[in-house]
Amino acid sequence: MKNFSWQYDEMRQTEVDYTDLSEVEAYDERMGKLRDVKQEADDIVKLLDIGPEDTVIEFGTGTGWLACTAAQHCKRVIAVDISANMLKYAKKRSEELGIHNIDFCHGGFLNYQHSGEAVDIVITQLALHHLPDFWKQIALKRISDMLKEGGILYIKDTVYSFDMNNYRQFFNQWISGTLISAGEELAHEVEVAVREEFSTCDWIMEGLLRHAGFKIQKVEYDQGFLAQYICIKAQGDIQNLA
Repeated sequence: MKNFSWQYDEMRQTEVDYTDLSEVEAYDERMGKLRDVKQEADDIVKLLDIGPEDTVIEFGTGTGWLACTAAQHCKRVIAVDISANMLKYAKKRSEELGIHNIDFCHGGFLNYQHSGEAVDIVITQLALHHLPDFWKQIALKRISDMLKEGGILYIKDTVYSFDMNNYRQFFNQWISGTLISAGEELAHEVEVAVREEFSTCDWIMEGLLRHAGFKIQKVEYDQGFLAQYICIKAQGDIQNLA
């Protein structure tokens, strides 16, 4: 029987081309105009109470700040990213810090193959919006299958929670505000993200999480476009879709 290529290709680069090593090297500096990535990593480790017996998977590890921070508190981190150059950069960071309990894996939500015991915590930041909603659902169900019962899923991502009647005004203000605070390059990235990526609505994301077998323990919506979720894998998981 012929094998049809119907699965979404999550490995293709969109927006900034992180196959270009110079873009990887500039990533932290660019993000520093908008975020304190190191402080965010410390806050997440504390928020999730990551401890010495925990195994953590991070999808979209980027340059490795969170993976390296979490690894100093837990038994093992599995750092997954679609960019081989990002992983090389993150691995170099871990070596410079003397951290040796991170496994770096080239892959994504849909093609990472987990082996061994179920894990305690899965974290993903600003990565899930690269998938259309159907494939978000598949990704979340696969994550559920990787987690122990009672395991934690933490998501920070672009999720729209603003008044949809005013979407033109909202997007224009978001882009112009980024231009003022962070410059033309990042404003252009926001423009491309709005036009070409797959950020979803708050009510859709909450439905996707529940349908994947998660109980939403805590949710925060910020600025109309940013969301944080802490979810627990519920008992009696629904039919395996992975």
